[in-house]
Amino acid sequence: MKKINCVVMGGGNGVAKTTRALKENLDIFAISSVVSMSDSGGSSGFLRETLSVLPPGDILRASLALSKYDYKLLKRIFRNNRFDNVGNLSQHNLGNLFLALSQQYNNGNFMESVRALEQAVEVIGHAYPVTLNRTDLAVELSNGKIIRTEGIIDRPNHDRNLRIIKAWLEPVGQIYNEAKEKIEQADCILIGPGSLYCSIVAALLPQGVKQAIQNSKAKLIYIAGNTYELEGETGPVKLSDFIKELEMYLPRPLDYILYNQVELNAEQLVKHNERKWTAKEFDTENLSGHHVISIDYEKSYGGLCEVKLGRIIREIITGNKSYQ
Repeated sequence: MKKINCVVMGGGNGVAKTTRALKENLDIFAISSVVSMSDSGGSSGFLRETLSVLPPGDILRASLALSKYDYKLLKRIFRNNRFDNVGNLSQHNLGNLFLALSQQYNNGNFMESVRALEQAVEVIGHAYPVTLNRTDLAVELSNGKIIRTEGIIDRPNHDRNLRIIKAWLEPVGQIYNEAKEKIEQADCILIGPGSLYCSIVAALLPQGVKQAIQNSKAKLIYIAGNTYELEGETGPVKLSDFIKELEMYLPRPLDYILYNQVELNAEQLVKHNERKWTAKEFDTENLSGHHVISIDYEKSYGGLCEVKLGRIIREIITGNKSYQ
């Protein structure tokens, strides 16, 4: 039986989450990911500026999530463990350093570096950067002020009452051709979860992305989750605003919106408070005309559950369960 081609789009953490959900159903899904490339913060941002390479962090997470091996273990080895007291290697992780330094060693070829990493962790699909151009995210706030670079937008120092109203890339960048092909051939495009602008919209902004989605016959599914970061970007707080603003960067409306509707228990609430997550306003009355599926896909100890999410996605795509 021909597998269903699923493409996951967004930033590293969200792409990894949805990819792992799809991996619960490898009998029917063929998985690819298309990842934003405007990261400017932390280790990725530092390596990007000092070595003049593309930021490695988001595509690192996407690639690890595609491995046939345990993601949590790989994440600890390649991403979470930071070097200490080893000169210029300090505060970096193994995965970022491999992708950055191998680009330099291999004449700047970013894609061969990514494919080498994927060979090492034995992936079941491929991760693609949305663009191979060096770009920065920029946003306009509600008072007209322009904020540039993802690191500053994601951890703002401006008045949090000033909302993001528009986003773009500088320079705009061109969609990577293999990413374009995967999007156009997709049967289903899953967007998110993650920060609306720094993770999701950033992956939709390069020139050619909107047209590639328009050219595809894929169902568009937005994994909305149910939270946003209190200290993150100053984006929307209502679900309806998330949808309205996301669709500004899409060529057609979303087919499905998945909202994690759950009453948190004490343990889950502790996790949310530790991560400084707060609930989006679930204003379904402002979402007429949209197919919103509100269902519990929370882990018992807090956070989105890949197993539950994988089951829901399978049921939606295959039509094995009717969601009203």
